[in-house]
Amino acid sequence: MLTTFVRVIILYTLVLITMRLMGKREIGQLQPFELAISIMIADLASVPMADVGIPILGGIVPILGLLTLHLLISFINLKSIKAREIICGKPTILISKGVINEKALKKERFTVNELEERLRGNSMPNISDVDYAILETSGQITVIPKPEKKGTTLEDFNIVPKYEGIPYNLVIDGKVMYQNLKIIRQRL
Repeated sequence: MLTTFVRVIILYTLVLITMRLMGKREIGQLQPFELAISIMIADLASVPMADVGIPILGGIVPILGLLTLHLLISFINLKSIKAREIICGKPTILISKGVINEKALKKERFTVNELEERLRGNSMPNISDVDYAILETSGQITVIPKPEKKGTTLEDFNIVPKYEGIPYNLVIDGKVMYQNLKIIRQRL
């Protein structure tokens, strides 16, 4: 029982460190290769956690191998546009100049109802208000409204607001954040 507990702590720590080294993306923003690696890491960690008969290195070595693979793929993505297109894909324009691209919808296996749902999720309840809708490689949809449907900004009225900077918490969970106080004092 104690052995299983220690193995869980070791593997959990390793998976946590591995995921942190992989980056700070939300689940919905993971590229397909990142999602696949995440699922595989979870599976590799669960086997030696549950079965004491399997050496713990049987989980650690493949997890470190996947981390290495992830870091290599990420490096290649940074260095090569062509490799990035192959590994991650390219964004697809689903609506162009207000017109739904039926071929793109079919290619991406997207229905008009799914498109409408995603547009509503982007505060665009009416397709006729959309100039462009782009299906990003992460699966998110970026919506660019028609010019007349964009919200007004202070810039539209030639108003330049006073710079406010970033807000800093001074107390978190009942503890004074002295580092934030120092930053605020430096800015005064």
